[in-house]
Amino acid sequence: MPTVTPKGENLKKAIKFISEKRQENPDINLNKLVDDAGLQFDLSPKECEFLLRFVKDDNSQNTA
Repeated sequence: MPTVTPKGENLKKAIKFISEKRQENPDINLNKLVDDAGLQFDLSPKECEFLLRFVKDDNSQNTA
């Protein structure tokens, strides 16, 4: 039986997943990475939009 995880936890796991993947490959396509995380962690479309804005914001701060 699958474990029920609160939605906030899935978003945290997705952020961690993206962070790890970006450390492995800094040039990875962020849109595809967010799509993959959304599917893997069962995120809603709004959560995926938030996640994409979050990682793009983070990316722009790291390159400034």
